[in-house]
Amino acid sequence: MRIALNARILQSPRTGIGHYVAELASALVTEQGLELSLFHGWGWSPELPAAAMPGYSRLAPWLRQIPGAYQARRWLEQRRFDQGQHEAIDLYHEPSLWPLEFEGPTVMTLHDLTHLHYPSTQPPARLKEIERRLGAGVEQARLILTDSQFIADEAQDYFGLPRDRFVVAPLGVAPRFHPREHTELEYSLAAHGLQPQGYFLCVGTLEPRKNLSQALQAHELLPPALRQRYPLLIVGMAGWEQGQFSDTLQKALASGHVRLLGYLPDEQVAQLVAGARALIFPSLYEGFGLPVLEAMASGTPVVVTRRSAMPEVAGVAGNYVEPGDVLGLNNTLLRLIDDEPHWQACREAGLQQAGLFSWRHCAQITARTYRQAIGG
Repeated sequence: MRIALNARILQSPRTGIGHYVAELASALVTEQGLELSLFHGWGWSPELPAAAMPGYSRLAPWLRQIPGAYQARRWLEQRRFDQGQHEAIDLYHEPSLWPLEFEGPTVMTLHDLTHLHYPSTQPPARLKEIERRLGAGVEQARLILTDSQFIADEAQDYFGLPRDRFVVAPLGVAPRFHPREHTELEYSLAAHGLQPQGYFLCVGTLEPRKNLSQALQAHELLPPALRQRYPLLIVGMAGWEQGQFSDTLQKALASGHVRLLGYLPDEQVAQLVAGARALIFPSLYEGFGLPVLEAMASGTPVVVTRRSAMPEVAGVAGNYVEPGDVLGLNNTLLRLIDDEPHWQACREAGLQQAGLFSWRHCAQITARTYRQAIGG
């Protein structure tokens, strides 16, 4: 069974969907009777790229400004996709929003419906393409994979499709996310002037949907001595129209108790996650919430909102806060600082919860879905 997997997103620095493609492709290699052929946008390869295309982060914003850039790239990718099919492809898997045209069976992954709830997080040209193509892509797909039951239910209602068109394949956690001894972290954390368990962490693309302002305000309410002892670190790429909370962020950065580290290599992120006192993830909407799972697997307690798919991921291990409840989040942070038995209980519960997820299991469900789609 030869599967064409669209891996074009790996041209860019890896965030959520990029990590999904890379980890899933690596896990699918162990599935018997399955051969992957990866389409990289310009050609085909059986291998994952080791890194993003050089200069992509600088080039992509300029390309967005060119009228018709999305349509032109789409046309070129379709031509390259068609020309590269030297051997018969049994099934095409599109891991993002809209599949390329393919005459055989198609499976797509629908991670979320962010463009419906938070259209301002998308560049206008991209949003227009999503609105124009997503419906047709969903119709093209014989089966639709989702990361969570929440998204499966939401998409079923929105598109009016039968339940049996959707398959839930929860994501997994990469091996680099695991508990680490303090001695293993001291050197890397010292480069940032940090100590293990001596800071709070936010991870994710900087955009209003992530509700970063609530984390900033709750951290600001900590007593000055605690803000100094437990600074707030923010790791992630700049998102579209992040200026909606730039004033709050700029004030927090000026205080010296909040640090914006930007996009970091995977191993550095894993070390920062393992060394944090807690991950603060007060997002308003998630199709899964991969940083939550990664933090739990690292032995780091998580603070999340009881919204969208996050309860499916955090389970009983989550410290839940309501969106907009700054005081409630502040009290949660204080407890994670002061109440050591509670911190230890959150750590153990998180490790147990994370053990329920794996890329191996995700790959098994995905391969089973391929076979079902091919079978008709």
